[in-house]
Parts: sequence; structure tokens; C-alpha cells
Amino acid sequence: MLRLIIVLAATYATRAQNDSASLQTVRFKQNTQGPIGIMTTSAGAPIDVVQARVTLNSRLIFNEYFMDSITHLVRERIPERVVHAKAGGGFGYFEVTHDITDICKAKLFSSVGKRTPVAVRLSPVVVERGGPDTNRDVRGFAIKFYTEDGNFDIVGFNTPMFVIKDPLLFTAFVRSQKRNPETNLMDSNTYWDFLTLQPEGLFMFMIVLGDRGIPSSYRHMPGFSIHTFELVNEHGERHFVRFHFIPEAGIKNLSSEEGRNIGAVDPDYLTRDLYNAIANGNFPAWQVSIQVLTLNDVHTAGFDVFDVTKVLPLDKYPLRPLGRFVLNRNALNYFADVEQLAYSPSNLVPGILGAPDKLFEARRLAYRDSQYYRLGANFNKIAVNCPIHKALAYNRDGVAPVKDNEEGIPNYYPNSFNGPVPYKDDDLPSLIDIHQDEPDNFDQARSMYENEMTAGERSRLVQNIVESLGNAAPYLQERAVKLYTLIHSNLGSRIADGLAVNRTTSG
Repeated sequence: MLRLIIVLAATYATRAQNDSASLQTVRFKQNTQGPIGIMTTSAGAPIDVVQARVTLNSRLIFNEYFMDSITHLVRERIPERVVHAKAGGGFGYFEVTHDITDICKAKLFSSVGKRTPVAVRLSPVVVERGGPDTNRDVRGFAIKFYTEDGNFDIVGFNTPMFVIKDPLLFTAFVRSQKRNPETNLMDSNTYWDFLTLQPEGLFMFMIVLGDRGIPSSYRHMPGFSIHTFELVNEHGERHFVRFHFIPEAGIKNLSSEEGRNIGAVDPDYLTRDLYNAIANGNFPAWQVSIQVLTLNDVHTAGFDVFDVTKVLPLDKYPLRPLGRFVLNRNALNYFADVEQLAYSPSNLVPGILGAPDKLFEARRLAYRDSQYYRLGANFNKIAVNCPIHKALAYNRDGVAPVKDNEEGIPNYYPNSFNGPVPYKDDDLPSLIDIHQDEPDNFDQARSMYENEMTAGERSRLVQNIVESLGNAAPYLQERAVKLYTLIHSNLGSRIADGLAVNRTTSG
């Protein structure tokens, strides 16, 4: 309790001194000399003060300010992301600190010291827009690299593994974690029903329900690519990597009690902290490393290295330093720059082929479809999603923005009129073909519980599982205990004992 009081006191003392987010409008006023101009309609016509201040005893339809603003208001919301709806974001640069041209020919990694602009979006998975930042949840960790060969996106997580291996289960996973269709409330029964029917997900949820389930800030949150990416070098040689993003400020997390108390006072705590850190010059930074495998490593690993529900053991595939990225600029407008950020695993560049696993293939479709639904067919023409060099795509028309709509360039390919042509690569690589078995990661979950968690971490994990599982139906509790016992007998027995105590106490 004392620790919580100290954390809260320090949090709000710092906030009072450095809360640039709360002072944004005040600073705008300080940085401007009176009104910045004359109000206009969206068509650019100036607005008279009478039209802007009162409509009583006048014809509404002739008040263009009223008509322009009221008809826009009901169209200001776009569809919310089904997952990752709420987020903090920032902009900055990625800098290469170590040469990896021996394994990858991508231009963004071409020389030590090279900098590439980045846009980063950090988000809870289940929390809706307006929900608390400090819920116990997985977090998204998405990075867009604006390279000279187009945009490269890594749509990762703050856990080094994912919850499912087969993408067929993704809709079931999301729906089970969301609101009950009748009650419109979060439902422990559906939550635990899914996890106990698909027990490969228990490994990731050992992190979610453990000490790393609530980051103390986005600045202290790690990120992981989840997928094992296939890279090629100038000679066409293949290597396979997983990306790791480790915060230079260190990994720090909140307890359940701290998360609940901070969230009750400031539900936007993580978003505010990220904005204020950047605004005050305390620029968040992450060290970027990769685990590297050869094609021979893939064949001799003894397990599916492309299984996203597993980790690649660090003792077998150690981290190789690559670079760092820094966030040094906030969005000028949240909706334009963060809400409209459109990530996709299909955004790849020469030298980076993506990942050969089935989940990655599904995400290439799902993310594109999501952006079409939310932002329209021209989402890549929204400023924050534009590549740094002009795209020459044979796409035309549709819902705005269309920008110059490719002007007079021919609108089909092939053509005989000097339209854009594809480049030629005589050794164009393609992803390797792989066979994937049913998921089985209990051995890694067991190893984490035995070898990576302290006694205190194990106790808090059990406590959080019991707290969550205690609201589920008894048969789901029994099913969960059996599965946790398969992971580790000590873990299963402690959860069973905790549930028994809860039933006795509540009875």
C-alpha cells in the first residue's frame, strides 16, 4: 500500500509540473498573436459574427456556418478498430547502429548511422476507445518505417509470442474477449472458455496475468515482431529473424492494485505519459535487436521456428544488435496522425519477404481489409500513410483523398503510353514453403514458470489467475486447473487451492 501511495504521489506531482498534454491549448494561445485568421466555411467563405453566434429568429438553412458544422458533426466518427481501438502514438527515427548487410539487402539497413523516419502506435488490444489505459491486457507495438523503397510495417506485440497459431481461430479469440452479446458486459466465462479450449494461448496469458500485464508507461514497454521474418541479402542468401525492441528506460510494470487506482483517477494515463515525455524532451527510445537463424537452423531447430505461440530460445539464438529508434515528435492532430495510421504486415520492401507462417498470411489480408473498411480504398493517400516517395500505382478515383488522382498518367498496365513500369529482378526471391503442425508450447510455458519467474512473480501470477478465473463457471475452473497442472504441477495445485479458498470465503 505504501508503494502505491508513493507511486501515485510521484505520478501526480510530476504531472502537475510537466503536463504538457493538459496545457496544450494554453501553449497554443501563448504561441500565437491573437486569432490566427478569419473563420470560414469548409468551402473557404468567410463567416460573419452574427452567423457564428446566434440562430434564433433566423432561417437555419441560410446560416452556412450552422449547416456546415451540424452536418459535419454527425459524420466525424469513423469505425473504431475492433481491436487496438485506443492508442498512444509518436513519430521519430530509426538509426542503424550495427551492420547487417550480410543478411539483408533492405535499404533502410544499408549503412551504420543511416536514419529512417518512423511512426509508432502503442495500444491495448481489448480496451475500447475511451477505456482505461491500465487494464490488464496485451499491448500492440506497431512501427511504420518510411523507407526509400516504400513503407515497411512491423505490427508486433509487447509479448514475444501470440495467442494462436491457426488464423482460423482469430475471430473466436476476439469475440471471446469482447462483450457478451446479451449483457454487453465483459464475460469471464467466454474469456476462459476460449483459453481452455485453445490451451496454446495460456503461454501468452501467463505474461498477461503475470507481472508484465500492465506496463507502467509505454516508454517502459518492450515490443516483439512475433513472426519470424525471412530476409535475403544481395547474394540471394536467406536468413530468418525475430525483432526485439527493448526500452532504454528499462522494463517497468504496475501491479493490479496500482493499475486500478491510477486508472480510476486518470484512464488515459499511458497516453498522457507518452505525450508529455515527448513534449518535454524526454524522448522515449528502444534498442532494436534481432535473433538470426540460417536455413540450416530452421531445419535442425527441433521445433517450428515459425510458430508464433512459441519463443525462440535466447540461449540458442542470441540477440544481435541492429539499431535504435527514438520518438521525438508528437502528432500535430491525433485523428489525422494516429487514428488514421494504417499498418499492414503486407507493407514489405525488397530484402524483407515477410513470414511464411499461416497467421502472417491471414494478417496480410485482414489488416488491408480493416483499413478499407475504416478509411476507404485510398487510405494510403492519407498523409500519415503516404510513402516518402510518390507512389506510382494504377489506382484511381474512389472516396477521398485522391490527391492529384495520378493526373494524366495512363490508368492501366501494361500500356504503350509511358506509364509506370515494374522493375526487373532476375533473382526475385519468394517465401519458403513450410508445414506447420498443431500448436504445442507447454514445454516453453513450463520453462518460463520454472526458470524465469521468481517466487514473488509466481505468487502474483497465481493470484491474478485465481482472481480472473474465480468469476468463471466451475467446470471452466476445473478445465483450467487441469491444463495449468499439465504446464506445471505446482502451478495447477496453487491455482486449485486459491479457487478453493475463494469458494469457501464467498460461501
